[in-house]
Amino acid sequence: MSEVRVVAVVSGHVQGVGYRWFVRDLADRGGLAGSATNLPDGRVEVVLEGPEDDVSAAVTALEGPRAPGSVTDVVWRRESVQGSSGFTMA
Repeated sequence: MSEVRVVAVVSGHVQGVGYRWFVRDLADRGGLAGSATNLPDGRVEVVLEGPEDDVSAAVTALEGPRAPGSVTDVVWRRESVQGSSGFTMA
């Protein structure tokens, strides 16, 4: 299975509600590398890298019923795989 890297920007009430921890759990369960970062404008930037099916499932979950807070939009793009490992939050 091919590896992919996705960068998603999540809008809505997603800071101060455990959203980054939710994303970290998605990454851990999917064996994905990446990060979740609070942006100054109240959005969260999510980077996920790993097997295509697992990344796709995690991206779908970003605005799914288990997502904390209130997600209003998720805009994502693919980038070149960087061979990342681990998961960070900022």
